[in-house]
Amino acid sequence: MAVFVLDKQKRPLMPCTEKRARLLLERGRAVVVRLAPFTIRLKDRIGGAVQPLRLKLDPGSRVTGLALVRESEICDPDTGVVERLEHGLWFGELAHRGQAIREALETRRHYRRARRARKTRYRAPRFLNRTRRAGWLPPSLQHRLDTTLNWVQRLRRLAPITALSQELVRFDTQALQNPEISGVEYQRGELAGYEVREYLLEKWHRTCAYCGATNVPLEIEHIVPRSNGGSDRVSNLTLACRDCNQRKGHRPIEDFLQRQPALLHKIQAQAKAPLKDAAAVNATRWALLNALKTTGLPVETGSGGRTKFNRTRLNLPKTHALDAACVGAVDQVRDWNRPVLSIRATGRGVYSRTRTFNNGFPRGYLMRQKRVHGFQTGDWVRAEVPKGKKAGVHVGRVAVRQTGSFNIQAQAGTVQGISYRHCRLLQRADGYGYSFQLKPEMEAARRAA
Repeated sequence: MAVFVLDKQKRPLMPCTEKRARLLLERGRAVVVRLAPFTIRLKDRIGGAVQPLRLKLDPGSRVTGLALVRESEICDPDTGVVERLEHGLWFGELAHRGQAIREALETRRHYRRARRARKTRYRAPRFLNRTRRAGWLPPSLQHRLDTTLNWVQRLRRLAPITALSQELVRFDTQALQNPEISGVEYQRGELAGYEVREYLLEKWHRTCAYCGATNVPLEIEHIVPRSNGGSDRVSNLTLACRDCNQRKGHRPIEDFLQRQPALLHKIQAQAKAPLKDAAAVNATRWALLNALKTTGLPVETGSGGRTKFNRTRLNLPKTHALDAACVGAVDQVRDWNRPVLSIRATGRGVYSRTRTFNNGFPRGYLMRQKRVHGFQTGDWVRAEVPKGKKAGVHVGRVAVRQTGSFNIQAQAGTVQGISYRHCRLLQRADGYGYSFQLKPEMEAARRAA
């Protein structure tokens, strides 16, 4: 993984290799600024030549892929076509905590309802005079927007980023509903098949609409046959296994399912309905696009169908980080086989100083201070235990206790009962937990095994 480099005045320079960073640190020419992402600062250099870098984003409901690439252009000597070449420098996967925020708000709502339902003093209801500002998003969705923008700004402070790329929409629904639209490039190329197939796989849950078969090859099937005037719009398409597709043939669906009226009604209703959660996801991505435009950098957008087309054409493994590298116009991707920094949003704790039973009454009390012996929950520490059952070196996120016996959440698992005397601070808590994933082909092999 590339190492981020800052000059003497903390301005970003071009990332360097791990070997070069190790030599700079050994010779005393640089100091470590951060461990995740690993960043060094030069002591004897101000400014320097930089190359164009692009930060690419693949927003997701739970994980957002991040890819920092260096762009260049190469000319094919045979055809004379100029291709866009990308060199992968740094990859990350940002895991959001939107579900945890939603559950916390749900718990708070139950507490408030319980307080109002008790036989205590009367509390008059508030008037419905509360309004929401323009562009308001639910807290769980606003969290995804804020954390993504936070990491965009962080990486801009660590690397000379000159452009941004974002997967704006999962599918170009306008072009799918109107395949005759002119001026759309991928409607005349290979991408049209990937866009339509991926949309149908998501919409029909990768099952046969007629028999419910899964884990079998599926074919695109016209609900109203083309011989009877059916169109190629996605509202007239579904998925079927080969046997069902052959048995239906050119018959109308009403004739084919005349003995199954419930299934007929379900298919007709689902064909007209859009994808679930499409409104929420699209609202977040459009808000992210508008926020990225305020950075002043050029922003490139692409659809999810094109991302999958690029990844399949380049024969890359399926990961969130590599999906981000395949966003937009991509001809070749090199140096993609790098470790991935897993970033998990953990928050900065809670304000409540007690835990509760299921009925909402308090159960025990928490510490009144955050730091214990100079450490606080979320710090990245290194514990060297000389002897005992837990002897060894443990590196990870610490959870403090008032007694001074801490828990360390290492990559191999949680180690309990580590004394603060054996801990050394590596990086202060910043609301995120960090770990390194295996290389994509090693991770794919492990999952297959």
